[in-house]
Amino acid sequence: MDSHDPTDDTPRAPDGHAETNGDTGFSVHHDPASGALQLSGPFTISAVTRAKAAFDDVTAEALENVDLSKLTHLDTAGAWALVTLRTRIGQAGRDLKITGASDKMASLLESVTRAMPEPTSPKDQRFSLSVWLDGFGRKVFAGVLFLRALTAYLGMFLHRLFRALRHPSEFRFTAFVHHCEEVGLRAVPIVALMAFLIGVVLAFQGSTQLRQFGAEVFVVDLIAISILRELGILLTSIIVAGRTASAFTAAIGSMKMREEIDAMRTLGLDPAMTLFVPRILALLVMLPILGLIANLAGLFGGGLMAWIDLGISPAMFQTRLVEGTSVEHVFVGLIKAPVFALIIGVVGCHAGMQVQSNAESLGRMTSNAVVTAIFAVIVADAVFSIFFARIGI
Repeated sequence: MDSHDPTDDTPRAPDGHAETNGDTGFSVHHDPASGALQLSGPFTISAVTRAKAAFDDVTAEALENVDLSKLTHLDTAGAWALVTLRTRIGQAGRDLKITGASDKMASLLESVTRAMPEPTSPKDQRFSLSVWLDGFGRKVFAGVLFLRALTAYLGMFLHRLFRALRHPSEFRFTAFVHHCEEVGLRAVPIVALMAFLIGVVLAFQGSTQLRQFGAEVFVVDLIAISILRELGILLTSIIVAGRTASAFTAAIGSMKMREEIDAMRTLGLDPAMTLFVPRILALLVMLPILGLIANLAGLFGGGLMAWIDLGISPAMFQTRLVEGTSVEHVFVGLIKAPVFALIIGVVGCHAGMQVQSNAESLGRMTSNAVVTAIFAVIVADAVFSIFFARIGI
């Protein structure tokens, strides 16, 4: 007894085989005897849903070829449905032939086939020494290439800087002043606030520990040496790396995305002289000044907290600071500033030039620039600390 679903309004061919036929004139007829699937009419996006349902009803064993000789039109959506059907039949171990296609239809099918994503197989997760050594070696080699690229950009900056000294007319003084304002003046509030709070925290924590030994007065030495020698310039450089390296990368990367750098080269302008020198030179000039501001703000915060918590008057704090702290601590901190400035500037400019022509690359390189600059500054500070300890400063 045959059952009929009253909700199924799919037209039936006289021989009982399924046939789709919409208002667009597209139809699909399957002949199980010959294993042929006959398509007729315009196979466009409006017919893909019906065609896909009809394709899914046909098993791989009952399908030998698809005849397109009666198709009047084929668009990309229809080609995608045919390629998907051929892929499904191929996964079942059978070869589906598509016949009767015009040259234009065959070309479209070939283009869609090439554009289809390739299935990816999961990588073997088993650990082996050779795989680990291979991955480690590749990462080390990539790191060496990255350091080589940064060194090349540093050399490029120094070369353009000396050329600007020989030919002052090529130096972009207006851009230099603008970047001094952006890098230095606009960073003063956050740097001063950060250093002030660091001084407060150092005084509070130091007084808590030194009070146990009755040596509260030595909190002045703790604050002075910590801020003047290490924390003042280090934390200032980290803040500048976060806000300036990202700004350099974003600005240069946006210009690269819009092909403005290529246009500059076409006009005979040197991107290194125009973009790199003013930015990095502004950092070289302003970072030591920001370091001095951080030192003053940190000492002020430490002195204020020492006055409130320990009762050390500002006059006593100043006397102890002058008598117990050598001026060499100030110079040790400031000597680091130009090196940190070069690191931040070179990393930011290099990352900006690596941006590709899409927003995702810009965001990725901006994040990489910040992380790399901060990491490099901390490593350089550790090297400086070991060096000064070895020479007895």
